[in-house]
Amino acid sequence: MMPSLFIAHGAPLLAIENNEYTQFLNQLGQTFPRPKAIILFSAHWESRAQKVSEVDQYDTIYDFGGFDPELYTIKYPAQGDMEISKEIKELFKENGIPFEVETKRGLDHGAWVVLRMLYPNADVPVISMSVNSALSPEEQYKIGKSLAALRANDVLIIGSGGTVHNLRAVSWGDDGAVHQWALEFDDWIAHHLHTWDTDSLFKYDSLAPNAENAVPRFGNEHFVPLFYAMGAADNNRKAALLHRSYRYGNLSHSVWQFG
Repeated sequence: MMPSLFIAHGAPLLAIENNEYTQFLNQLGQTFPRPKAIILFSAHWESRAQKVSEVDQYDTIYDFGGFDPELYTIKYPAQGDMEISKEIKELFKENGIPFEVETKRGLDHGAWVVLRMLYPNADVPVISMSVNSALSPEEQYKIGKSLAALRANDVLIIGSGGTVHNLRAVSWGDDGAVHQWALEFDDWIAHHLHTWDTDSLFKYDSLAPNAENAVPRFGNEHFVPLFYAMGAADNNRKAALLHRSYRYGNLSHSVWQFG
């Protein structure tokens, strides 16, 4: 059975950098059997309604500004998979999860930066999914859980975001010591993921140390894909930290495998 993954997509510059984290991601896609398709929940696609893509071939979205011009030349022409999209819709109906179909939107950098390193030839079909940061963690987990059966059909489910992602707190240009508050938050998250303690994780904002810095109140969209990915492995509750590193003092690059 395919695992589900939570993958930090970091800053857009990852797409053209060569560092410890990009080297890890370049190898990660080779450690699993080749998936039939990928379902990806991106922090950069927020919607109050759960969106399910039905796209034949995706455009590449450059949803950032002021970066190296090379980034704006990158293309990731992934194709969709209408049959998997249909299965997603059927599972949502069975589980009472309202949704809307999206037929035009391309892949944002939360999706293509990660996918391009895992599968550089863009030859694995992708179904792009929105996230709703206004939902409770329990509801986000339930959406992921409703898709768990697809993992047995060689479908890889990914949540793309970041556990510590506060752009007001990062120290751009500083790749020295990691800020202690970020480590404390990630260590707390890691402990409760390893024990599958959803009761505590669902209350991370009040229980986890330094949660107000790691997941700022003005934006939790990068953290919540963790719950979608975790829920997708509810039928096999195992969590493994595959990688953790940091950039700019506290921007976490963590990869979790569930199931």
